[in-house]
Amino acid sequence: MSERIQRPRRSFIFTPGLKPEMFSKALASGTDIVCVELEDGIAPKDKDAARKSALALFEKPQADDGVERIVRINSMREGFGIADVQAILATDTPPPALMMPKVRTPDEVVILDQLLTERGHTTRLHVIIETNAGLEAAYDIAHCSPRIDAMFFGGVDMAAELGCKNAWEPLLFARSSVAHAAASAGLDVIDVPYLDLEDPEGMVFEARKSKDLGFAGKGSIHPKQIAALNEVFTPAQADIERARHIIKTFEEADTGLVVIDGKLIEKPVLREMNRIAIIAERMGL
Repeated sequence: MSERIQRPRRSFIFTPGLKPEMFSKALASGTDIVCVELEDGIAPKDKDAARKSALALFEKPQADDGVERIVRINSMREGFGIADVQAILATDTPPPALMMPKVRTPDEVVILDQLLTERGHTTRLHVIIETNAGLEAAYDIAHCSPRIDAMFFGGVDMAAELGCKNAWEPLLFARSSVAHAAASAGLDVIDVPYLDLEDPEGMVFEARKSKDLGFAGKGSIHPKQIAALNEVFTPAQADIERARHIIKTFEEADTGLVVIDGKLIEKPVLREMNRIAIIAERMGL
């Protein structure tokens, strides 16, 4: 099993498994994550064809272009999801990562982890918290498998299940709870896409609020949203320099706390500073 790697996850976009010709366009869109869709975006009658086309994409070596590649399977609680897993276990060239939708309990993740381990696949996992049951179990889900790299907040399905408006204030508790669960396990947390393409200012405003809550990135529904999202979630140069300064100061001091510019800084802050520094390095900043 490969180890968890910190990397930019500022934006992601879905591309339909049924249309493999769109995969290369998505990879060239400037996004950090491309997710091949087998779930909600695929009609039941097309699931088998989409699965076959999606897995065929990974039969050839992928370019080392810095874009994270994921396949969103169907829920492990549905027949289509079981069929997706069986096909992934049967191939010698699995996707590098799988996105698990509608995760309700840790058991779903543990079972898939065990199956991948038995098969010898190093495939990583990303989990979506988008049900009330999943929200209640978010902390345990975040800690249940070392394969997990990130948690996603599924606001659309969450709002539907809660019977609330799909807006910032009604979903603030749920969104914050997912962020807290992910942070407790050192996972990246990524926010739901903003659905109004005609309101770019609203998207940026919401993305900034998500960033303030601890989110590492946000989804997009169209390539024209990606540049703005990347800008919001890219660490500012001043933050990068501060992070590197704090890391260096701790290394030289070899203590649990240091004083920088008259402010006491304790060692737990290092995790976020290291994350900023690693992301900046990967982005060449």
